[in-house]
Amino acid sequence: MDKKEINEILGKSKHLHFIGIGGISMSSLAMIAKDLGFTVTGSDRSSSEATEKLENAGIKIIYAHKAENVINSDAVVYTAAVHNDNPEMAKAIELGLPLIKRAEFLGYIMQSYKNRIGVAGMHGKSTTTSMISEIFMVADADPTVVNGVKLKMLDGGAYRVGSKEHFIFEACEYTDSFLSFFPSVAIVLNIDRDHVDYFLSMEQTVESFAKYINLAEKAIVNIDDDYIKTAIKDYNGELIRVSTKGSDAEYNAKNIEFVNGLGSFDAYKGDKLLGRVELSVPGEHSILDALVSIVAADMAELDFEKVVKALRGFKGAHRRFEYIGEYNGIDVYDDYAHHPSEIMTTLEGVLKRGYNRVWCVFQPHTYSRTAGLLNEFALAFKGVHKVVFADIFAARETDTLGVSSKLLAQMAGENALYIDSFEKIAQYFKENAKPGDLILTMGAGDVNKIADMIVK
Repeated sequence: MDKKEINEILGKSKHLHFIGIGGISMSSLAMIAKDLGFTVTGSDRSSSEATEKLENAGIKIIYAHKAENVINSDAVVYTAAVHNDNPEMAKAIELGLPLIKRAEFLGYIMQSYKNRIGVAGMHGKSTTTSMISEIFMVADADPTVVNGVKLKMLDGGAYRVGSKEHFIFEACEYTDSFLSFFPSVAIVLNIDRDHVDYFLSMEQTVESFAKYINLAEKAIVNIDDDYIKTAIKDYNGELIRVSTKGSDAEYNAKNIEFVNGLGSFDAYKGDKLLGRVELSVPGEHSILDALVSIVAADMAELDFEKVVKALRGFKGAHRRFEYIGEYNGIDVYDDYAHHPSEIMTTLEGVLKRGYNRVWCVFQPHTYSRTAGLLNEFALAFKGVHKVVFADIFAARETDTLGVSSKLLAQMAGENALYIDSFEKIAQYFKENAKPGDLILTMGAGDVNKIADMIVK
């Protein structure tokens, strides 16, 4: 559906129904839709913290997918996880109701904003979106934010409605969702092999990112990434390159240092030293995230001292190396990493934190990703004392590939094992980890429940 058609549909719609309204992105969009004056209803399988907030805001939610839920709607908003066999989708099709994808609705919302900053990349986009959002808020720039993760500065939410000047959003690449957006500034952190159920080759992946970059008048890109170098070859807008590796770029991070895994660096714009930046989140990847955030802030002419203050105070986003608590002198953290590159990057920072031993539990996310990156997953946990593999989180899939966490544990070597339930995994860690160790739960599913079981 093109921009003109969506604008016409939503311009004359009063009542929107959201299928799967409890998702973090969908719940944010539903609240924004209500703020824009739409009557909003929604459906989901079960109640959650997100749906309770929506109900408290006066949005009616039905906890079942039923055909009658859409009858009084003018249009239906849905996610890629919802298919035509869903009773509400089937009824909407029967009634001829306009069907608008989540990404298309997000694209509609952002059009009225002047500075639309879209953060893309296979890894790190939620954290970088959070960093940029926090910088703009600390600098009193009053941004509107749509993120894919909760942020403390947003009162535990994932969105914020501000002025019409700045719109900061996470641009997800899955099923080419980000091609429905209208960024004025396109940020690309990295391009990697992922979503193997949709991106069948790296050529397809790079082509999609190239299309995304070409949507924007300006692009901020990590020039240290070889795939990004290919993606920008035909870009005709204003290109702003960043580097943490000493590459030729408009912005550079130099004199990088780490203390207990936390980085600091000198931020340069060309030959000009902007200043020294200290971070409170670990890992080399955080240097890139911060540098990109600095560029976005500099382009908006924000005060650099406030940028430095915001980055020093940034403690991370929800489920991004998030401190959960302590058990018997053992620190327990949770992280969303669900791709081999993300796992290795996270562990690189964790292993520098000075703990006696690092214990990890990983829950693979989707059968297709596990099968497509099986060897990479098996090699991703080097350096940890022990990694436990929990059962695969199926998400939108069924098991047709014959892959399992038990197989993954066998491939990963002597420091790996498979345990078949969350309760048993939590008990294993309680019995074997010692004071001074760190326990890290990792994955994009519900593996964080294990961290809660250990701490509580």
